[in-house]
Amino acid sequence: MKFRVLASFAALAGLAAAVPGSAQQFERKIQHSVAPCQGDGPAVWIYMTNIKNSTGNMRVVLYRAVKQDWLEKGRWLQRFEVPARKGQMSVCMPVPAPGEYAIAIRHDANGNDWDDIMVDGGGMSGKAKISIFNLGKPGVDKARFTIGKEVLPMTIRMQYVNG
Repeated sequence: MKFRVLASFAALAGLAAAVPGSAQQFERKIQHSVAPCQGDGPAVWIYMTNIKNSTGNMRVVLYRAVKQDWLEKGRWLQRFEVPARKGQMSVCMPVPAPGEYAIAIRHDANGNDWDDIMVDGGGMSGKAKISIFNLGKPGVDKARFTIGKEVLPMTIRMQYVNG
């Protein structure tokens, strides 16, 4: 009986680990690497376009695709920063497990780590659009994507208030 209870507990613990967001670790800063996108995944190969200039950094952030986490302080799963490069660039975001997620990218163009709406740019996964009217916070339903165990290619067009 004791063995059966322990085995059931272990099976439930394994199931919880496979479900995105259950006992999820938040605010995990990682180093950018293309290695996860050269394997079987899950990972997202992000092709960023329309990058205004080569100043500052691009901060790429992965969220669970749920309203209570999307774009909320301290509720992101993992993020990394890379130097900005004008025009286009590609990055790889590893994903903890198959499931539904959303990605937000901020171009901190002046490198001050503040949201400067007139200087910085942003982009998001899915069909999410940033505008002055939604203050850069479209609903998670527009940014949500589903990923299995593959490497998912994705294009995110950066947007800026001033061009």
